[in-house]
Amino acid sequence: MTKLLSAGPNTPLMTYELLHQTPLGPQHITAAKDITLLVPGTFERREDLTVKVGDGVRTGQKISPFGPAGAYAVSSVTGTIRAIAPMSGDYGRRYTALTITKAPAEQTDDAFSGQAPTLETLLAFLRAAPGNPPLHLFAGAEPAVHTILVCGLDADLLVATNQYVIKAELAAVSRGIAILKEATGVPTVVIVVPRDLVQGFGHTGATALKAVDPIYPAANPHLIIHRLFGQEVPMGKSPADLGFALFSAESVAAIGKAFDTGRLPLDKTFTLVDKQGRKSILSARIGTPVADVLAAAGITTADRDRIIAGGPMTGAAVYSEEMPIRADTDALLVQAAGSFALTSDYPCVNCGECVRVCPARMQVNMLVRFLEAGQYSNAADLYDLDACIECGLCSYVCVAHIPIFQYIKLAKYELSRLNAAEAPNG
Repeated sequence: MTKLLSAGPNTPLMTYELLHQTPLGPQHITAAKDITLLVPGTFERREDLTVKVGDGVRTGQKISPFGPAGAYAVSSVTGTIRAIAPMSGDYGRRYTALTITKAPAEQTDDAFSGQAPTLETLLAFLRAAPGNPPLHLFAGAEPAVHTILVCGLDADLLVATNQYVIKAELAAVSRGIAILKEATGVPTVVIVVPRDLVQGFGHTGATALKAVDPIYPAANPHLIIHRLFGQEVPMGKSPADLGFALFSAESVAAIGKAFDTGRLPLDKTFTLVDKQGRKSILSARIGTPVADVLAAAGITTADRDRIIAGGPMTGAAVYSEEMPIRADTDALLVQAAGSFALTSDYPCVNCGECVRVCPARMQVNMLVRFLEAGQYSNAADLYDLDACIECGLCSYVCVAHIPIFQYIKLAKYELSRLNAAEAPNG
């Protein structure tokens, strides 16, 4: 097991975005014409799908293209399905994209209305809620959860989405906590916030309130477990394997609002950072194209500009402005061409900065040599690839501009794909 150590003197002193540094909102963005919903999973034959082009849908309607027991999306508008197509995401993720053309008048689906706040209801209707609640941890033969963590902060820099939600929608968060306790049977719920924002959470129904330092990457889930609970997440494991379920504040608020209103929540809150670094809190219906968000915010893009879904340390570039706002889109970062450091295929110069900055104290300078050569199994066996907590600090400090973080993500994906193929039922 690789030991997780506190940030040392060589760690870049980067602080998280605090709520008082971001203009309050949210400004609501309305999709102009079409929305696109992404359902996890893909299809081989269209005739196997339970929906087809031309089908009408209502606002709040659950859409299960693979059958009642499969993955689903919730329509955020009333309209007609215009297109159904497979879509590839980062690192082998596969989706079925449902493009819906909006109708002039909205009609609401009432299937959720009157539902009891049980675990079965949560799993049946709220897996695709804003904030992407990890309700799958309570289904089937998953590890037993003993503690629910409600994160009132975001793990990446420049992002203030969940800080905003836990301050502006505290009543909904409190209601969501009560529902989660009742539905899951987990009695311990802990709210985690930045140390500067610990006031005002005394009546939420949470068992405890814990604070993390506003120094990156203290809000990383592995570091939260280590520093607040004194437990190290074993190499290759997740907090869920130790019994911790991490919910964003927005996902808990979405659960609370759903049962208070009798309607499924459809609006995603996110932080927008423009080319000048100005930040604002926005909201949009899930499925709204990024192009509509940028147009409403008065942002125009040019050749070689970059749009990042997520924060600057761990976010991923969006290859098309037609990509939709998703349930887990906490931030959009727009960077002008020439304003960001370019990556390089220049070899490692063995300066050791990545080793000094790594919270898991991995030998990143040796690891990267195997990753560059595609020797992923050796990287895992010899240099603790699976111990990486994916904070991105190694890429940030690399003087050779090697995309180490992306190499690591790719290596983990390729190994998981290889392991799945070699499994007895693979």
